[in-house]
Amino acid sequence: MRFVVVTGMSGAGKLTAQKMLEDMGYYCVDNLPVQLIVKFAELLYDSERDKVVLGIDVRADQSFDEIMQALEEMKEKGYAYEMLFLDASDKTLLKRYKESRRNHPLAMNGRVQEGIDRERKILEETKNSADYVIDTSHLLTRELREELEKIFVKDENYKSLMVNISSFGFKHGILMDADLVFDVRFLPNPYYVDELKHKTGNDPEVHDFVMQFKEAEEFLAKIKDLLDFLIPNYIKEGKNQLVVGVGCTGGKHRSVTLANEIYKALKDDDKEYGVTINHRDIGR
Repeated sequence: MRFVVVTGMSGAGKLTAQKMLEDMGYYCVDNLPVQLIVKFAELLYDSERDKVVLGIDVRADQSFDEIMQALEEMKEKGYAYEMLFLDASDKTLLKRYKESRRNHPLAMNGRVQEGIDRERKILEETKNSADYVIDTSHLLTRELREELEKIFVKDENYKSLMVNISSFGFKHGILMDADLVFDVRFLPNPYYVDELKHKTGNDPEVHDFVMQFKEAEEFLAKIKDLLDFLIPNYIKEGKNQLVVGVGCTGGKHRSVTLANEIYKALKDDDKEYGVTINHRDIGR
């Protein structure tokens, strides 16, 4: 039997992940009372079910320590499980709570940030011991589904680090959650070419204009070399998400072109990390 425990930060996508796994043939149960967890495992291991998901999270009405003790008791009795931890940046979680207008389960005084801070402390050890950690800050729904399918359906190698390449425009503000930021405003600007002004770096004409300059090719080679050095070391240190920002003036031409090129240079299914891309300001 494959028994998967799904947990993580509130708002990071735990319920979404459970629904996806249910669509993939897993029998899903969410937030059992702590007293029933071991009994649930006993019953399931004696049944004919071969794929099971148990969702757990931090709630005000029961101790998370007691939940973890129940899971440890499961393991001691020979009921093996894998743990999937869903995470996201504080900025992303705040945005999601603001959009949904929901209260955080641990925000006693109504302040979401305080609830997030409390939850991170409670879940710190759980995250560190999880078999799989997926940061959903920059993942589209379909990308999350693809990651879950790779791990829990296709049994492909788990990619512990997700690299997000994001273009942006400095005039709209720097990318606040970026780990690395590269400024490509040294390159000639297609905005001042009439036939390219209203196009973007996703259009072949703009791409060809930007990449015709030797400085663009040299820049791309140096960035690729730097990331080839950094990424294995980030993985070694247990980092789950790396956000690489590529900025130009408006975020539509040069940064989009170079972000696409970096993405293509890193995208390789055989690598031990995943790569995603987004263009923050391309529609402005």
